[in-house]
Amino acid sequence: MTQADPGLFGPASVTWQLHGDPMMWVAGVRALYLQALHPLAVRGVMQNSDFREDAWGRLMRTAGFVGTITYGTTEAAEKAGARVRRIHRHLKATDPATGRTYGVDEPELLLWVHCAEADSYLQVLRRSGYPLTGRQADQYIDEHRRGARLVGLDPDRVPATTAQLAAYFARVRPCLARTPEARDVDSFLRTPPVHPLLVPARALLWRRVATLAYQSLPPFAQELYGRPAPPPAAVDRRLRAAGTVLRAVPARLRWRLPPGHIMNAMARLGPGSRPTPYTLKRQAAILDAPGRARRQQAE
Repeated sequence: MTQADPGLFGPASVTWQLHGDPMMWVAGVRALYLQALHPLAVRGVMQNSDFREDAWGRLMRTAGFVGTITYGTTEAAEKAGARVRRIHRHLKATDPATGRTYGVDEPELLLWVHCAEADSYLQVLRRSGYPLTGRQADQYIDEHRRGARLVGLDPDRVPATTAQLAAYFARVRPCLARTPEARDVDSFLRTPPVHPLLVPARALLWRRVATLAYQSLPPFAQELYGRPAPPPAAVDRRLRAAGTVLRAVPARLRWRLPPGHIMNAMARLGPGSRPTPYTLKRQAAILDAPGRARRQQAE
């Protein structure tokens, strides 16, 4: 009997477990905030897409790509990566400060987008109470390099640990700025255009998500945007509260929403592939020395 294809990551990976958490939506919005602070990266987006008119579509396409490479078959992941590389290969942008034309697939820009996403996913989920040891956090960053390869990066040049990721942000920080394009992204995320009937939902739900995503940004990003945020401890409490509420929604109900990546993966691999933080807790108990898992989880 042929064994089912687990895809690029598989149920034994940290990525498989982490990406099934509902706080990934808050993390995705945080990533957009962070990515917009790189002048060349955000101009590449604004000059090659109708972001202002189709930001919802862009957000859903990004979520679809992450879901495909995480839970899809190896073939589906490779095809999704090839499609992204093919699109990026033909896109150019112009830096108004220098007049230089550049490709949106320049390694420097792809690396920024990748690192902003990886950091956002990891930071939001850990701070919202998702159980990860320090070793598992490093494993997640290392696993994320598989996705980096799909979009055209050399995995050997991508941060492989949380320490390397922090060093990368320290190195790139002088290049970041709140450009007019970054202000446009900020404005959209705070008050996105919706149908008049959805305005109450935007005020009740979306604004809370966007506010929490912004507040979870690193201090340097909040300083660049120029909007204050509560102290980190207060933000952590809000993230944990949001995580508690969202995780109370039955997983099988959440996973049935389109496009159903997780349900498809479970149908392919069996019920034992169900993403759950308890899997990572068991792995920590097995792999870490006695007492070490508890100390690292408190880091």
